[in-house]
Amino acid sequence: MKTKRIGILTGGGDCPGLNAVIRGVAKTAIHRHGMEVVGFLDGFEGLIEKRFLFLDHARVSGILTMGGTILGTSNRANPFKRLVIDEGAVKEADASDDCLQLYGDLRLEALICVGGDGTMAIADRLSRKGARIVGVPKTIDKDVMETETTFGFDSARAVATDAIDKLHTTAQSHHRVMVVEVMGRNAGWLALESGIAGGGDVVVIPEIPFDIEAIIGAVRKRSLYGKRFSIVVVAEGAKSVGGEQVFQHSPGGGVQQPRLGGVGRLIAEQIEKHPEMECRVTILGHLQRGGPPTPCDRLLATQFAVKAVELAANQQFNHMVAQKGGRLVPVPLERVAGKQRRVPLDSPLIEAALALGMHLGAD
Repeated sequence: MKTKRIGILTGGGDCPGLNAVIRGVAKTAIHRHGMEVVGFLDGFEGLIEKRFLFLDHARVSGILTMGGTILGTSNRANPFKRLVIDEGAVKEADASDDCLQLYGDLRLEALICVGGDGTMAIADRLSRKGARIVGVPKTIDKDVMETETTFGFDSARAVATDAIDKLHTTAQSHHRVMVVEVMGRNAGWLALESGIAGGGDVVVIPEIPFDIEAIIGAVRKRSLYGKRFSIVVVAEGAKSVGGEQVFQHSPGGGVQQPRLGGVGRLIAEQIEKHPEMECRVTILGHLQRGGPPTPCDRLLATQFAVKAVELAANQQFNHMVAQKGGRLVPVPLERVAGKQRRVPLDSPLIEAALALGMHLGAD
């Protein structure tokens, strides 16, 4: 009987805990199930371009505490929309058949796809073409549907909270308004939770469009009560009432796609139009993605990995591992793909923020 073989790739943006998952998958597959493990390089690019390596004990030893991913990743590689140059023009091509060919040539029992909502959407499409998929939810945004949390979020929340803590001292010393822009895309989990944990005064999230005059009014009200500084935490995907999200274009060659970011500066510029208010902006950016994972993320990533291999061994394919009620359960990929988990307006977190006197950017 031939040894069973599974594959693993890490897609989308990097985050702390990816190496913990790779380690967990490899060790569980080898120790418990006697499987071989193939790691594809740079997410779906490795599957498209036939770039992979075999993961053994030596390759996954000592990586539990490391940030990033030893396999590499890409948030642009999509087998169904691969960007190619054709007669000098950039066009999209479907390379999914090539991926399925390599999948078959390697005789994979299953492919474990680690990533966020974009990765799960691609994984779902590959499963519909015949690939046996197991998903593992990863994102600092905590916006993957059907799971209460994702690994990477706790580490990013810790970085953002630490930054808010540090900005408190300089804001108080100089009597300034400090605007802190955090990641999160279209979901406000990271801004809301780090804002509450860090003692932010105003927290602006995508789910609640902001009114700049309401924010300025909240800062002025604090001044009336003797608080000569304010911390404003802003999610990168926030937008004003009746307005649009703010995007920026990164310099450099190649195909450039607009990226969320810059709303913090926009809010600061509006605040500084009032002479009595001095404002500074800190955009945390990729600091939130880097560094070693917190113990919480190491534990969660490892448990997700063990469960993912278990699903593959039990032939429960085309499901994603999810946490519900503190337990790990499989959910169909089709219930995850193409959706985002956002902060509900009746969230206990919003209720707690309001009870503490925090302002959420709108009247």
